Amino acid sequence: MCGRFFRHGVTWADYRAWLDLIPPDDTDPPEPTYNAAPGSWQPILRKTRDGHAELTPALWGLVPSWWKKPLKEKTFTTFNAKSETVAEKPVFRGAFRHHRCLVPVSGYYEWTGRQGAKTPFAIGLRNRRHFCFAGLYDVAHIDGSELHSFTVLTTTPNDATAGIHHRMPVILHQSDYERWLDTDNRKVDDLFEPFPSEDMHVWPVGPDVGYVRNNHSGLIEET
Repeated sequence: MCGRFFRHGVTWADYRAWLDLIPPDDTDPPEPTYNAAPGSWQPILRKTRDGHAELTPALWGLVPSWWKKPLKEKTFTTFNAKSETVAEKPVFRGAFRHHRCLVPVSGYYEWTGRQGAKTPFAIGLRNRRHFCFAGLYDVAHIDGSELHSFTVLTTTPNDATAGIHHRMPVILHQSDYERWLDTDNRKVDDLFEPFPSEDMHVWPVGPDVGYVRNNHSGLIEET
């Protein structure tokens, strides 16, 4: 599972180094975030119809295009999608076929330990300040407005993370970014392999990382 992530500042030059991104005029890149949670708006990278890359905000928690009810009536959780079943699940299969994206991050958090006394760990890549998760996005029309949303794909853990959680996000090598975004290419199962343990860095962090503001008021504690 991946229920929290963080992202240091990413410059337009960084994004251009990944893909053929054309930065918007007179617009700063997204600000850093150190406790991104499901239900928040985060930048994703995707391809436009003309084949160029664009950076756009999307809601973390995929809402499928066929969903027409008010968002508050959505009861299923879609901030993660299992890579093993994503091509068949009704909630995700349309996005998998047509709407793949990249989720720029610098790392993510997981918790381990007994209930009420869990220890948070940050997990990133060695010698890499930024990288991307494999994601899917979709566009739903609700109450006359377009809602852009996304999910993060997960896979089995590698040796570095297996002791913390039984799942980990699908982390892509930069050389595979274009291939993942090419939805004409359906043979991408090999990209779902766990990222090499030797390239990952895991370290404990303070307990405050477990608190985020929700969409209304107050604080939500990670459990």
